[in-house]
Amino acid sequence: MTTNPKDYQDTLKSFENRSILSINDFSKNELLALIQLTAAFKNKTIHSNLQGSLMASCFFEPSTRTKLSFESAMKRLSGEVIGFSDAKETSISKKETLSDTIKMVGEYADVIVLRHPFSGSARLAHESTKTPVINAGDGSNQHPTQTLVDLFTINQCQNKLNDLHIGFTGDLKYSRTIHSLVQACSIFNMRMYFTSYYGLELPSQISNELKNKSILFSFHPDLKEIIPKLDILYMTRIQEERMPKPFSYSTEENYHLEESMLEKAKSNLKILHALPRVNEIDRSLDNHPSAYYFEQAKNGLYLRQALLSSILGKLWK
Repeated sequence: MTTNPKDYQDTLKSFENRSILSINDFSKNELLALIQLTAAFKNKTIHSNLQGSLMASCFFEPSTRTKLSFESAMKRLSGEVIGFSDAKETSISKKETLSDTIKMVGEYADVIVLRHPFSGSARLAHESTKTPVINAGDGSNQHPTQTLVDLFTINQCQNKLNDLHIGFTGDLKYSRTIHSLVQACSIFNMRMYFTSYYGLELPSQISNELKNKSILFSFHPDLKEIIPKLDILYMTRIQEERMPKPFSYSTEENYHLEESMLEKAKSNLKILHALPRVNEIDRSLDNHPSAYYFEQAKNGLYLRQALLSSILGKLWK
């Protein structure tokens, strides 16, 4: 893999004024281009000036890392930010439609970052404005920028993306982070292992996609069983806010990761988590050599700097 983002200059130009809605909208070459550009921002070997550009941060759901990293990315590159973090602050509370809200926001900003509780809302927003829309999470559907962060992080800690062994654990049904990343991992022919609570298994639509692509994957009842096989262990919390009420799932399985479970792990194993965590990773693991989730969160700033610069067309000018 080339390490010079200018080698991908033509590919990166294709992002100008482009909406980011789903990880499935990316080619392999586009993913590699963004990974290398992110590395350049992290290593401070490239800079972009977004002065005069305005980002609308429209968050209809709570967020810490995604919202703050987008806003930090914009401001650190001299851009400006407007927006809201609660739908109650907007005319949505007066029964305005999402489409009308986005249509107006698009007149005020150069790029819109949208998080919304309903699957498909990002695509609806994209169809409502000529301003590029970045999906910062739409219900249990997709979280493409988190997946870009994850791919960059995996490449950073493993020095490759192809042919790795990755395990996914926890709530595989409602986690949009898992859904997006699984689809991205299939592009790089990763071997996948799934362990989940009963009732929170990976949606059949996604497992069928893997079958159709001839990707190797398997389901396991025991997290400890798969750890020795893994290069990456991706943990996720139970997404209770997305579950219909009432909803029941089994809590008999133990997917609480403790240090003793890593005794047979490979030396290169890295543990990732999009955060926030609840109790799925014991806090005693935070300083373990395999723990990489805080570095993963840190990488969100650099990836979003790369993405915003590409969309706003402010690279190499």
